[in-house]
Amino acid sequence: MTEELEQILSQLTQPDNAIIQQATAQLKQAFKDPAIIPGLCAVMSGSQNPQIRQSAAVMLRLRVKKHWKKISPNDRERFEFYFSFTLPVGLLLLNKVIESNPEPFKPHYCQLLQLLRSVLEDHNNPTALYYCILTLTAITEFIGTEEMVRQTNISGNVQTLKLFHKRFVYNCTNQASEAMEVFNELMESEVSVIVPHVADVVRFFLEVGSDTNLSDSLRVKALSCVTFLIKLKSKTVLKQKLLSPILQAIFPVLTAAPPPGEQDPEDEEDDSGDGTDNESPKHCAAQIIDTMALHMPPEKLFQQLMPLTQTCLASENPYQRKGGLMCLAVLAEGCADHIRTKILKSVLQTVCQSLSDSSEVVRSAGLFALGQFSEHLQPEVSTYCSELMPLLLGYLSSLNQAKVGHVTKAFYALENFMENLGADIEPYLPTLMETMLSALNNTDNLKIKELAVSAIGAIANAAKELLVPYFTPVIESLKGFLTTTTEEMRSLQTQSLDTLSVLARTIGKDVFSPLAAECVQLGLNLTNTIDDPDLRRCTYSLYSAVSIVTPDCLTPHLTAITTVMLYALKSSEGVTVETITVALVFEIFSIKTNVSISHFLFCCFQAHLEEDKAFVLLDDDDDENDEKDTEIFLEDDKGTDIHDESAPLLFIHFNFLLRCFCTSFVPHSALLKLLDIVVPCFLETVRREPERHVVMGVLESMNSVIKSCKEEVFKNPSRLKEISHAIRDVLKKKVRVWVMDEYDAMLQEFAGEGIPLVAASVPADNFFPFLNDLLPFIMNKAKSSCTVADRSFSVGTIAEILHALMSVSGGRGVAGRLSNRLLPVLVAGAKDSDPEVRNNSVFGLGCLAQAAGPIVVSDYPMMLSVFSNLLSKESDLRVIDNLCAALCRMIMSNVDAVPLEQVSLVARLPLEEDQKENHTVFSCLAVLYTHSPALVQ
Repeated sequence: MTEELEQILSQLTQPDNAIIQQATAQLKQAFKDPAIIPGLCAVMSGSQNPQIRQSAAVMLRLRVKKHWKKISPNDRERFEFYFSFTLPVGLLLLNKVIESNPEPFKPHYCQLLQLLRSVLEDHNNPTALYYCILTLTAITEFIGTEEMVRQTNISGNVQTLKLFHKRFVYNCTNQASEAMEVFNELMESEVSVIVPHVADVVRFFLEVGSDTNLSDSLRVKALSCVTFLIKLKSKTVLKQKLLSPILQAIFPVLTAAPPPGEQDPEDEEDDSGDGTDNESPKHCAAQIIDTMALHMPPEKLFQQLMPLTQTCLASENPYQRKGGLMCLAVLAEGCADHIRTKILKSVLQTVCQSLSDSSEVVRSAGLFALGQFSEHLQPEVSTYCSELMPLLLGYLSSLNQAKVGHVTKAFYALENFMENLGADIEPYLPTLMETMLSALNNTDNLKIKELAVSAIGAIANAAKELLVPYFTPVIESLKGFLTTTTEEMRSLQTQSLDTLSVLARTIGKDVFSPLAAECVQLGLNLTNTIDDPDLRRCTYSLYSAVSIVTPDCLTPHLTAITTVMLYALKSSEGVTVETITVALVFEIFSIKTNVSISHFLFCCFQAHLEEDKAFVLLDDDDDENDEKDTEIFLEDDKGTDIHDESAPLLFIHFNFLLRCFCTSFVPHSALLKLLDIVVPCFLETVRREPERHVVMGVLESMNSVIKSCKEEVFKNPSRLKEISHAIRDVLKKKVRVWVMDEYDAMLQEFAGEGIPLVAASVPADNFFPFLNDLLPFIMNKAKSSCTVADRSFSVGTIAEILHALMSVSGGRGVAGRLSNRLLPVLVAGAKDSDPEVRNNSVFGLGCLAQAAGPIVVSDYPMMLSVFSNLLSKESDLRVIDNLCAALCRMIMSNVDAVPLEQVSLVARLPLEEDQKENHTVFSCLAVLYTHSPALVQ
């Protein structure tokens, strides 16, 4: 059997299709022989051809999974069965069986772990050790309970593992990288077991990650383990004083010069013109700092980090300077509040100086850092527009276009900065558009053209109607890219479609309407002639944009459009890119058309429900499926993972579809039935879904449904309690997604945004018990020790809750009951050092006065004193506008309680920034005119 199998497997590696087909038929017949499993084991241990050994291993895993029930119960229960072919092969078989079907082994984990530990302590058989580690990795996530941890003595195994790896990495480096995965499993599943050994384990990872004699893949794995541990146990890392040792170890990696004659991956140019950014030890070192920024208090991190960074920036070695800039760049997201409020001017100055550095690698790092700052440090970074825009424009005009990777970084910085400028971009438009149009018309490099097209989209987002004078030449330049059919132009074509969509949304209806029908026909022609999921994604976005400009031009084509979309929802091809934007087109359904929305939704709902079936492979026990299975796993062993990658994206956008349905023109009875299906689905997903993107998408969808449908969501008597408890569970971090997520603040904000929406949808007395339960989680984030983002979120949410209580039954009474708790929080926020926190707090004080009415009149003198002191020194125009609006709310609530002669309201009008509060001001003036016409005059 062994020789026959090896011969068949060798034939499968031949280039001749006839030989492969013949071998596949032979293999199908061989699979019916009970001796197939030991035969495959023998091939794995005896074949000299690694390709054959790998194929045998893949088949063994699949066959054992498929035919587990056919193995005799006695053999399944006896561990001797797995070791009957020699120790390494037995361990490999054991590993593959446990990977495929771990349930039957749970009663034997204690015994099994003792066995594995004994193998670990025998260092004379590296192959057996390797498979032992893989088996331990496979069972770690299933160990579970504290009692099981105690019985299996996993903590003792950690020390044994570390000693084993220390010997293993220098002798079997190829296998060591994969074997190190056991630490990730231990940290993810049983992190408490790692805690007593954190210091030793971290030092081991750093030792491997810093050793330039080892392979890059092994060093990357070790440094990635440090990143993973910081994500899970940042407080333990700080408590055990490991921050400094980690930084001291990774900075030499971050700042190391590449070997003579070579470049770092991110500084190289590849054939496509993109600078590659492959995983490298240097990249992982930067990732460690990035993770620290996301998970550690900025003050503690910067105390240890900045001396090292400043030393690098002052060095004569260009790679030291580059490392310092990379460090600043990766801090921008996680430490945004700290940088914006404490050191923005100084770090911006450092980055700007780097753009004129004599070394190109330093200049590239400076551009990357500036792009990161522009993306994460808004809006403060935009106030430096007059300094940064000329610098960027001058830099862009002097670039050597042969260095496409360098140009890419320049465009990255420029785009991120421009998109947040708004009307402030006007003085720079002539130079910007001259540069972009020149790149489109005078450059042969397709990547440069693609970058210029993308930049025009960013300019349009900021400039809007200001771009009208340049619209015709832009469209003329894009036309040739939009209709191309060549593969080499595909990336430029999709970017051109994206930019066309941006123009449709921003340039103005009068300007774009003449092109609307032509754009719809363009999209249909492209999807009919080119089978590309990314291209279809762009056409969906274009349809959505056109529906805003000229909805009527879509009506004749809706059947064709929805047919393509249904195909996309049911197909697995390109699912990771196409479903991301398929939901955009449902803006069309906000228009009254002759499309049967209910029928379309039903089809999409059906597609979603059938999704699990579509992606299930290799799970049938019938032998008649053997040929299909053989073809699948001979081609690739990744089919079983498709569902894991695609389901979250499909689910997010299925929720978006439901949200659009709930906000469209549908019968009331149909809406209520759908809500009874949708809302429980939302709530269950929030509680049980581990994927952050899914939970965020569901919370956003749920908030949108509540905002649009209001009291209809709560027709079911239990719904208020269920939704309130789901929000509370997210705020308490009692949902599954919190296991290893660095974006907890963002998720909590999505949950917190739902509280004022619920408050605006139900009688206040009904919501009060739940609101009383939720408020402490919001108020705790207003403490002075919290980040600016947390403080702003806290007082902003409180303000929105009070604003919602103004318009619901019983709102005045509930606001009055909460006033004693909320007033001190808002007053403290009005004195905050950050203008956004002050702004939200002032808005909240005005809403409190208006919502609670007479109950807070006794607090007016104190509130007016706070406003007066703040107004005397406030420079932020938005805060000043909200001070005026808050005063107006107090006057409207109780005009007699405000000393009108002493209030200089009119002197601060008109509002300059917050135009939405003009309605409040005008309403107040009307009240004043009725109350005291002479005073108004």
